[in-house]
Amino acid sequence: MACGRLVSLNVGVPKGVSWQGKTVHTGVYKSPVERPLMVRRLNIDGDGQGDLHGHGGEQRAVLVYQRQSYEHWSGFLGRGDLTPGSFGENFTIDGLPDDEVCIGDRYRIGEAEFEVTQPRVTCFRVGMRLGEPRMPALLVDHRRPGFYLRVITEGEVRPGDPIVRTLNGPHRLTVAETDALLYLPNRSQDALRKAVDIPALSPGWQQSFHDLLDTDLAKATVTGAPVEEPGWSGFRPMTITKTVPETPTITSVYLRAGDDVPLEPIIPGQYLTLRVSVNEAVSVRSYSISDAPDPHTYRISVRQEEHGLVSRYLHESVLVGGTIDVAAPRGQFRLHAGTGPVLLISAGVGATPLVPMLQEFARTGSDREIWWIHVARDPSEHVFAGEVRGHLERLHHAHSAIFYTRAAAPVADSFSGRPTVDRLRALGVPAGAAAYVCGPPAFISNMTDALTDLGIDAGSIYSELFSTLPPINPGLVDSSTTPPHQPAGEPGTGPVVTFARSGLTARWRAGDTSLLEFAEACDVPTRWSCRTGVCHTCLTAVISGKVAYQPDPLETPAESQALICCARPTEDLVLDS
Repeated sequence: MACGRLVSLNVGVPKGVSWQGKTVHTGVYKSPVERPLMVRRLNIDGDGQGDLHGHGGEQRAVLVYQRQSYEHWSGFLGRGDLTPGSFGENFTIDGLPDDEVCIGDRYRIGEAEFEVTQPRVTCFRVGMRLGEPRMPALLVDHRRPGFYLRVITEGEVRPGDPIVRTLNGPHRLTVAETDALLYLPNRSQDALRKAVDIPALSPGWQQSFHDLLDTDLAKATVTGAPVEEPGWSGFRPMTITKTVPETPTITSVYLRAGDDVPLEPIIPGQYLTLRVSVNEAVSVRSYSISDAPDPHTYRISVRQEEHGLVSRYLHESVLVGGTIDVAAPRGQFRLHAGTGPVLLISAGVGATPLVPMLQEFARTGSDREIWWIHVARDPSEHVFAGEVRGHLERLHHAHSAIFYTRAAAPVADSFSGRPTVDRLRALGVPAGAAAYVCGPPAFISNMTDALTDLGIDAGSIYSELFSTLPPINPGLVDSSTTPPHQPAGEPGTGPVVTFARSGLTARWRAGDTSLLEFAEACDVPTRWSCRTGVCHTCLTAVISGKVAYQPDPLETPAESQALICCARPTEDLVLDS
């Protein structure tokens, strides 16, 4: 018995669309066709997707939206111009509402059979298509996302074809419930367990739900990343108790709290953010914690950069007994639970966050197979050599491989040059390991490629980089490569906004609508997808200051984070971006 009907069959090829002074490559513009079309494993004949990271592929071959949802939006938005294809869907259907269709359900339409794999991806392009920027959030908030289909059996379909359910999905988790489970608060652990037990659910959503199950749900964001509130808000003064030259270019700075209250214990891999006034200019920089030698002290280790204002200050001008403003430890570069081999791979000062990880393995007497792989120019530049050796000696299954790139003569128990996939393979580095990599950007990129070629799962390679994060600007054709700069026009008079990773400070302007658009005006690299506070792609750590939201996000993050796509500063603000 038919449970619905295919009202309209809509296709369109990707094209460049002008949007906010930029060009977006998108396939969201679909138009109805009256003739039958062949539906194939990856697509419908005559159709295409512009951004295959978020749309298309086997799991998202066909997008479905209901006639009843069109009627809902026509009334809610007061619009009479919504026609089939306006929401970017391939199939406009009668019936099959999101609160009844379940993940894993199968349907026959014409000659083809389909399986429901996931709700629609929250993406700014549906808002762009409709001229309604709020649309990604509204689709989730009103529980009317629509859904994707995987093609089980290829075949021809045509407008008017009946829709017949051929199989019920397990656990009867509806599209609307699945969408809310990812994007809305108050998640149920029971529902998450059901979701990950549905084979038809697309791998991306499976991973998101697994991540959420692996964290404290009371503290989890929609990305599944754990959120620990920092030990204190904003910056606090800490006393410099000593400085120690580790190499000719790297100096350790010891920072002690100004009271008798123990500091927050560090999580190996975390960093501190310092606020320093040099030549009457305030600069903010972040440095990995290389040790916490006692409950009242943190150690950072800083490489002097040729043109580094703050690093030069810390090497040449800092005075023992003086104070410096420090934000609490934070960061997501940390050890993951497991029992398999671990690779700790660094170059130069990149060893800094890995030393506490190695120290933790030694402190707990870990039985895991630990590999310490480090690259330095020569023995004089080999930072923490003795300290690392001591930790390794306490481990029963430890291996060490030191590479010198510019040693004047061969050095015992070391290698010349750099680690390559062939050299790693010859050393016997296990392919089933989890790898933690830190160093210059080119080193991280090269090592990631080598480790992947070795057979290590890309999802098990973790890295720390204090430069700006790679941007996520879906579909944007002409992304800027201009270095961050002051926004054009008259300087603002509002709160001071500092983008710590980008090294830029600018004043908020009266006409700015969100921190995301302010960052874009400054060419600060940004990460976003929905631009309406739903997907949390733009989630950014707040080092100091506070924000207000307009509009309110569907799930408000912790105060130590901000959804910059809908946030504005209410006071001077420092962002980890």
